[in-house]
Amino acid sequence: QVQLVESGGGSVQAGGSLRLSCTAYGDTYSSFCMGWFRQTPGKEREGVAALYTGGGNTYYDDSVKGRFTVSQDNAKNTLSVEMNSLKHEDSAMYYCAAGFRRLRDCASGSWRPAPREGDFRYWGQGTQVTVSS
Repeated sequence: QVQLVESGGGSVQAGGSLRLSCTAYGDTYSSFCMGWFRQTPGKEREGVAALYTGGGNTYYDDSVKGRFTVSQDNAKNTLSVEMNSLKHEDSAMYYCAAGFRRLRDCASGSWRPAPREGDFRYWGQGTQVTVSS
């Protein structure tokens, strides 16, 4: 079992920055895939970024490439995402996720198809990001 606790989020004007963090607790002895998803009302949860805690490349959705940067602190089992140049369309509930499926895709940073909700077993409680235009 893995428990995920998120922090960060909030409200910011367009062009601003926010940082989200996610700490994993529990069975974190082996490497696994961690990611960030976001969801707006009436839409499916979409993968924003993902990385393999054992090392490799980071996946970014095209909509956030060059603006979002994911980093990990292995000592603290924490995954963070620095979100810069935020746009109104980035407004959503953001969720941290972890799982043990598609680890090869996760490590390569090249997902075919893109990360899906069903690829991850464990989820954080979600944190709201609101970007005003």
